[in-house]
Amino acid sequence: MSDALEKLVVEAGKVILGKESVIRLAIACLLARGHLLIEDLPGVGKTTLAHLLAKLLGLHYQRIQFTSDLLPADIIGNSIYNRNEGCFDFHPGPVFSQLVLADEINRATPKAQSALLEAMEEQQVTIEGKSYPLPQPFFVIATQNPAHQIGTFPLPESQLDRFLMRLELGYPDAKSERLLLSGEDRRSLLQQIEPCLELQQLAELQRQADAVYLSPAILDYCQQLLAFSRNNPRFHRGLSPRAGLALLRSAKAWALLSGRRQLLPEDLQAVLPATVAHRLHASADTSGSEGAQLAQYLLESVAVA
Repeated sequence: MSDALEKLVVEAGKVILGKESVIRLAIACLLARGHLLIEDLPGVGKTTLAHLLAKLLGLHYQRIQFTSDLLPADIIGNSIYNRNEGCFDFHPGPVFSQLVLADEINRATPKAQSALLEAMEEQQVTIEGKSYPLPQPFFVIATQNPAHQIGTFPLPESQLDRFLMRLELGYPDAKSERLLLSGEDRRSLLQQIEPCLELQQLAELQRQADAVYLSPAILDYCQQLLAFSRNNPRFHRGLSPRAGLALLRSAKAWALLSGRRQLLPEDLQAVLPATVAHRLHASADTSGSEGAQLAQYLLESVAVA
């Protein structure tokens, strides 16, 4: 299985150049059964990364373009009256896919954004009092433009918390950008991608990630990180127990990607910025601090016992 994971990283790196750490974090997020938020400027490869992961994992993929006029029914589907049968038939929306790309999610209104909440948390949607289970596995990868851009609606904290990780791709380094500019079009490369994993293999890897050994010492370190965020005046609010669980799930998947079956402090440190930065807010006295800065401050302030 470790060979399959390494092949997954290598194949992804052929399309998304110079971003191995981001690719590994994205794969770890899916191995941990989490949803992924990618926030960055247009044109740096957010949509390409989502489509690439779907292709490599062999998942049924649907893209939803979020716009200001998008309605919840456009996401989850609706019931249409069947005259021949004299009843309403449910027509599933694009959310009924194994991997859903919510493209530019913060360009839609909060009402449309909230349509994903139940799906992401409960793995089902409810229409007119009836619940419909979603396919398994089920992942949401959402892309988001920076909040300062025109026509964006910030995601509420309750929805941000549904995402296991938030990543930024950033600009490529000079060498990777030169290869990108002079090489084959990324969309053409995507068409050539073959799945690296079967669904059974993915499910087995997820089980292995769950089974990564968590020692009492690592659990102590995790609790110290949570406690520091709750008691330090630089933080407006501390990390919740759900954030602690997210941190451990992400770290276990990272350890598995690194070929280990037990957690090390380095695993928590590797995934902490992506896992908690979007959950951290500065207090009024330090309002200039961003989530990434707070995550780094948290890492630097809590020593490994």
